[in-house]
Amino acid sequence: MASPLLLDLKNVNKIFGQNHVLKDINLQIEKGKFITFLGPSGCGKTTLLRSIAGFYTIDSGDIFIAGNRVNELPPYKRGTPMVFQEYALFPHMTVFNNVAYGLDIQKRPEDEIQERVSAALAKVKLTGLEERYPHEMSGGQQQRVAMARALVMNSPIILLDEPLSNLDAKLREEVRVELRTIQQELGLTVIYVTHDQLEALSMSDEIVVFNKGVIDQHGTPHEIYYKPRTQYVADFIGTTNFIPVEVVRIEGSRITVKYGKAGRTVTVESDLSLKIGEQIMLSVRPESLRINEQANEHDFVIQAYVSHSTFLGEKERYFAVDKDTADWVPQWIIDAYDIGATRYRGSIQISAAPDKLHLINK
Repeated sequence: MASPLLLDLKNVNKIFGQNHVLKDINLQIEKGKFITFLGPSGCGKTTLLRSIAGFYTIDSGDIFIAGNRVNELPPYKRGTPMVFQEYALFPHMTVFNNVAYGLDIQKRPEDEIQERVSAALAKVKLTGLEERYPHEMSGGQQQRVAMARALVMNSPIILLDEPLSNLDAKLREEVRVELRTIQQELGLTVIYVTHDQLEALSMSDEIVVFNKGVIDQHGTPHEIYYKPRTQYVADFIGTTNFIPVEVVRIEGSRITVKYGKAGRTVTVESDLSLKIGEQIMLSVRPESLRINEQANEHDFVIQAYVSHSTFLGEKERYFAVDKDTADWVPQWIIDAYDIGATRYRGSIQISAAPDKLHLINK
């Protein structure tokens, strides 16, 4: 059974001067989900987050939270606390007072404030640090204070605007796990903005990929990574190889395409609506390509030559060229894992099983 709908955006538009930042955004988010808004700078993801929070007034469309239209409500009445990239902690206040600030504004009873702040600090593992000031804490601890300040309001949605970008790589990973754990344990609905693909893939129930003010794709991390609907999504999420192909046969969802100058064919499962002779793109991830393994007659196969490689610890990344597809593919990228001392040089065969291939409209 689907979770209750918590956030419903209908034809949301936002314009700054001559810049149409959000273009007819339609999005529904269910309760208890961790949703990531993903995309490069300037794509509209932060503008939409701040529009949901009420910091921006949308130019047209509607925003519904728990069934209530909130277009005219100020931020403090929407129940959408926001954790900012800079944390926005009050430097002259202790940890306790920073977390309690929203409850103080609501004039909640002192015993309730004490209980709720203590509970929020326990959730983010900051019990015992109530009397410290922000400047006495690490970046990771400040981030947790900001999260506790959001949690203490018992709000239906928590909004996070790139909250880990100021942390070093190791601490980012630790806090990332903590955030996801807190969200799952408490059943929170979280909307998280980032341009980091790894963060999005590792933390999210669903990812919303933005491209120049529109949503290119909304789906699970697995769908976004392995079944991108556009070339933009496939290229933005991780690394992929593209090759132009021509549709030569259609049998239901089984699409046979021709690739390369030699006119090899491969049959791929796809839900695209296509026509014989149509030119489309085939996408295959570097980790899905095999080097010098026995290929069967149904596989995608290319004979290539290794130009160079890069050792990346857990894998060796190979860059290869071939004459058959050189007019369309400047170089193939292949990731080989757990290869020990083996390093490939010179001529190689690269191949992939049909279920590792994905067709995309140009």
